[in-house]
Order: sequence, then C-alpha cells, then structure tokens
Amino acid sequence: MELFEAIHGRQSHGKVKPDPVPRELIVKILDAAVQAPNHYKVRPWRFVVLLSDAQKRLGDVMAASQRDRHPEYPQEAFDKCRSLPMRAPVLIAVGADKPSEQKVLEIENVCAVSAACQNLLLAAHALGLGAKWRTGEWARNGAVKEFLGLEADQHLVGFFYIGYPEFTPDAKERPTHEDRTVWME
Repeated sequence: MELFEAIHGRQSHGKVKPDPVPRELIVKILDAAVQAPNHYKVRPWRFVVLLSDAQKRLGDVMAASQRDRHPEYPQEAFDKCRSLPMRAPVLIAVGADKPSEQKVLEIENVCAVSAACQNLLLAAHALGLGAKWRTGEWARNGAVKEFLGLEADQHLVGFFYIGYPEFTPDAKERPTHEDRTVWME
C-alpha cells in the first residue's frame, strides 16, 4: 500500500470479526510502531498485547473497579463493562514511560508514543486489518493501569482494538489543513 493511500484511506473500525489475527501480523504492527521518532532515543512506549483470557481478566478488573466506584449500578452495567475488552480479537494497550532523565520532558515521551500509535494504526490498515483507538475513563483508571503493569501516574495513551473488518466503511470526506494553517514568509 502506498504511503499517502494509507494515510488518507485509514479509518477507525468499531466492528471487527472475531477471527483470530496471526501473531506474525501483530508483530509486524508492533515493529512498525516502534519506528516512531523519539527524543533522546529513550523509546518511551510500552505495549501490552492482550488476547482472549487476558482480555477477559481485564474485563473483570474493569467490572470490579466500576462496582467499587458505583455499587448502586445494576448488574447489567457491570456485565457490559466486563465485555468491553472483548470487542476485538486483539487488544493492545499502549503506555508512555515517565521521563527517567532531567533533559527528557514528559510531553516529548507522550508525543513519541502518540507517533508510535499512528504507525500502529497505519500498519494495521496496510495489512488489511481494522483498528480503533479508544481512551475514555479506563485509560485513567488506576486498577486498569496496575493490571497492565503501569504505574498509577504513568500515561495510558490508549487501547487499540484490532481485527479483520466486518465491512469496509464508505470513504469519508477528510478535512483539509487550510483552516488550521498559517503561512509565514
């Protein structure tokens, strides 16, 4: 797939088939992700690949956390919460390391991880996979971070749901840069 075709053609896929994704493709996606630029070559990204049982365990952590915070919710709310990680056959959680040296700024690490996330999405698209980047309250939840091996104050940049698309969405008209660009000479 040509680069500009991939950039302009990539879309989020909220619905994917339950079919397993071969490990080799997941590895290709991760290898593309880590080609992102990063300040001082600190490689601040952390990838946690969750498959089947690990996704179920994450769902249990999410449901328990929700129950702790909102015991008044009906059981259906906890069941729905428990099912969230199962929306795709592959779930990759992506965290950002905290700076370990004074010269490294936190924003630089987050930006580098975000660039890795874009590479991840483009690689999935180029391999014929559908992917969706999600965040929400679970990306800030301490119990979820702990389950994933992240520190409470570490950024969880997103959850990437990956699988074979159920359908190809219609092409969307994409915004241009024009209303967000100032040219200075």
